[in-house]
Amino acid sequence: MGDVSVPTPSAPRSRVSARLAAIGESATLAVDAKAKALKAAGRPVIGFGAGEPDFPTPDYVVEAAVAAAKDPVNHRYTPAKGLPALREAIAAKTLRDSGYEVSPDAVLVTNGGKQAVYQAFAAIIDPGDEVLLPAPYWTTYPEAIALAGGTAVEVFAGADQEYLVTVEQLEAARTERTKALLFCSPSNPTGAVYSPEQTAAIGRWAHEHGVWVITDEIYEHLVYEDAAFTPIVKAVPELADSTIVLNGVAKTYAMTGWRVGWMIGPNDVIKAATNLQSHLTSNVANVSQRAAIAAVSGDLSAVAAMRTAFDRRRRTMVDMLRAIDGVTLPTPLGAFYAYPSVEGVLGRTIRGRTPTTSAELAALILEEVEVAVVPGEAFGPSGFLRLSYALGDDDLAEGVGRIQELLG
Repeated sequence: MGDVSVPTPSAPRSRVSARLAAIGESATLAVDAKAKALKAAGRPVIGFGAGEPDFPTPDYVVEAAVAAAKDPVNHRYTPAKGLPALREAIAAKTLRDSGYEVSPDAVLVTNGGKQAVYQAFAAIIDPGDEVLLPAPYWTTYPEAIALAGGTAVEVFAGADQEYLVTVEQLEAARTERTKALLFCSPSNPTGAVYSPEQTAAIGRWAHEHGVWVITDEIYEHLVYEDAAFTPIVKAVPELADSTIVLNGVAKTYAMTGWRVGWMIGPNDVIKAATNLQSHLTSNVANVSQRAAIAAVSGDLSAVAAMRTAFDRRRRTMVDMLRAIDGVTLPTPLGAFYAYPSVEGVLGRTIRGRTPTTSAELAALILEEVEVAVVPGEAFGPSGFLRLSYALGDDDLAEGVGRIQELLG
């Protein structure tokens, strides 16, 4: 008899796809969940991690949702692209707030801003494409870029630049593979706001070089002092055919849990993203869409009241953080975040420990004084912390006071 060949055992196959295994947990949500778990266990934890207003959704929005829930027309499937009435309201709101006209057909309603982010990159990015990503950046952007097969190219601007990248930096990072630029102003995580002149210069550069712009405008109404929100399509109208605008009701109307966002863009992009959404989720919950109609169609008095409170908290947080030796903090002029550089604190021995990264410092702060902050590693380079001031005045003062006492 001849030799009997023994099959070589094949390597075990991964249970989880490489694509999804490469995705990290949202660092901001992880910090918020840990803070809430500790608080539920009876610990006096104060959390600065979550990026959501601490105000309730305005009454008139809630009332619209209650009425919608009772109407059987909302108990059925509706167009995947969004209710026509909501897309019309978003188009009208864009004209009111951003100063330029869009067709309701150019609007796609999504399940929160995150779905709009994902679908925007999925619609225009192919494997091998590069996306210029100003850093510090919101933690979800690089994951969405990677899921689309693209490569995020970080363009870093530190505290010395007030976290604002320049056209010169963008041009130095541009290659023949550059497909798009992510632009976020007001910024999460830094609170930085590009001036009208800076926005226009970046928009003109993108148009000149055929670079798509994906602009996240969800914090448009949260600006302070003399800062102004500048829609990049308003600043550079010729960008309209190569720009995707991302927005939603979450921050402006304290509606983070309602999950209504949208994307506005050229017809071919919106059609492709709508096709994806028709298979991915279909329509956004109709009750939430009806609530969003009430929100975007109403006046801005609710956000004005919230902005006043955020501004007060912003000034308190900035003053308290700047009083800490080794902390550098450019003035945040938008959103509801402070992003101090703690590079001057790292390497210092604190209660017997010597943190050398902002992740280690954030862990020390949580363990020693029970205050949860998000380390800079979630948003780019180490050496920074993100603190949200979208929480009550007393908790804010107590929490930052504990950090002051710990760091000296």
